[in-house]
Amino acid sequence: MTSTVSTTPVPRATKAMGHVSFVGAGPGDESLLTVRAAELLALADVVITEQPEQASLVTNGAEIVDGGCNEDGETLTPAARARIVVRHAKTGAQVVRLVAGDPFTYATAPEEAVACTKAGIGFEIVPGISSVSAVPAYAGVPLTNRAHRGYSVVHVGDAKVNWSDHAGSDTLVLLAAVSRIEEVATGLIDAGRNADTPVAMTRVGTTTEQSTVVSTLQDIAADAAAAGMTSPAITVVGAVVSMRETLSWFETKPLYGWRVLVPRTKEQSAGLARRLRGFGALSEEVPTISVEPPRNPQQMDKAVRGLVEGRYEWIAFTSVNAVKAVREKFEEYGLDARAFSGLKIAAVGDKTAEAIRTWGIRPDLVPTGEQSARGLLEDWPPYDDLLDPINRVFLPRADIATETLVAGLIDLGWEVDDVTAYRTVRAAPPPAPVREAIKSGKFDAVMFTSSSTVRNLVGIAGKPHAQTIIACIGPATAKTAEEHGLRVDVMAEQPSVEMLSDALAEFGAERRLEFVEAGEPVLRPSQKRPTARRSSSRKA
Repeated sequence: MTSTVSTTPVPRATKAMGHVSFVGAGPGDESLLTVRAAELLALADVVITEQPEQASLVTNGAEIVDGGCNEDGETLTPAARARIVVRHAKTGAQVVRLVAGDPFTYATAPEEAVACTKAGIGFEIVPGISSVSAVPAYAGVPLTNRAHRGYSVVHVGDAKVNWSDHAGSDTLVLLAAVSRIEEVATGLIDAGRNADTPVAMTRVGTTTEQSTVVSTLQDIAADAAAAGMTSPAITVVGAVVSMRETLSWFETKPLYGWRVLVPRTKEQSAGLARRLRGFGALSEEVPTISVEPPRNPQQMDKAVRGLVEGRYEWIAFTSVNAVKAVREKFEEYGLDARAFSGLKIAAVGDKTAEAIRTWGIRPDLVPTGEQSARGLLEDWPPYDDLLDPINRVFLPRADIATETLVAGLIDLGWEVDDVTAYRTVRAAPPPAPVREAIKSGKFDAVMFTSSSTVRNLVGIAGKPHAQTIIACIGPATAKTAEEHGLRVDVMAEQPSVEMLSDALAEFGAERRLEFVEAGEPVLRPSQKRPTARRSSSRKA
């Protein structure tokens, strides 16, 4: 039997090409990102940005590549950006190229997409909200209405524009016109537009730094210069601008432009940040405490063993951190939620109850009134030796917790194992610029969510400036603030961060109305320099 050897060449393995998604990042407000854009960002291996602030949209650990400027800080040409896109796609990566506004509207994405085609790389286009329409909308300026049905868009920049082509009454949207606004206004007037034609110039639109100057063609150059208007800005010319007085909705929010300090971590304050953003404020988180394991873990070990052995009738959670600490100890022992079988579970408030539910457990007791240790005691049943087979409560808490709950449970006939589940230690001081901003009044408000946040913030960063608005989550926190020499302006009706942010917004709305009724410009607390402090005026 003879054997034969095949001479057919074996094909060489080729590396799969990647894919590029040209994604419109919108005009600036991150919440205007489309659903498809968010999906692609979550799956991306590489994200190529063109503006520094776009990096905050990347949360999945993807590599972030600067496609805006080179190492010398010079703006990249469309060809240079295209080379970066193609190079990363050739590695087999899923590439997202973030484009400000819309990829195919006043952007370089078309040229970059052509380069992908030539390189045999597949791509898709994900439209984004263009600043052409979004920024005027956020300024309260419609581009059309029943009386004015058309509008034109002109990219001024370095272009030579024949303004006689825009001499009619249609709305005119000008891009990159700030540095040439005097020349533009003169050209439009010379072309036949009325010198009194309304003009609105809006910079950094859709962000909490947005500012708008309303003027006329005759005066816009001087008014824009006086207001310090800089790029990026969108300018609208036409009768529709007069509707802003009625339709302005964004810049009139109760906390518009406020810089609010939140002494919590980003993870803890994510929901609060969204709520404050809804009121027009920009929140900045400064962690004031760090959560660490107890110095003596044996106490927790003993309590968890007792829980498994049926030593307790109740377990009471007084914070999300307490839930986390017990859960971590369970995982250390290879336990899960089944270990709570036959045990009654109490939570001090809704946030703690929510953390318990993520474990697949429904709390038996949550205060119906005040969400605090005092409120929990008001609903806690007294010990009954006929109904309760066991008289002991497991109370995992912080090392600095008050004795209110322990004393109250003892008064109700229960025995309490008060166990240190975690320690709260003072965090490291924030960066020097933040400390200076706190002490010099550059923050408009500080939101204190516990007495420890007051003590720790003052300890690591200093006392907030006298003109800064102080908002406290409840009476105990307010008392601590006053003991540290702070005047409390705002206090929540109920001890929750949602109610606290609502109370601060109500305070801001009333304050804004006072300015408007007095015919004065609306100033933020950080802009006003009062000669004397107001007396304490807490808002319930």
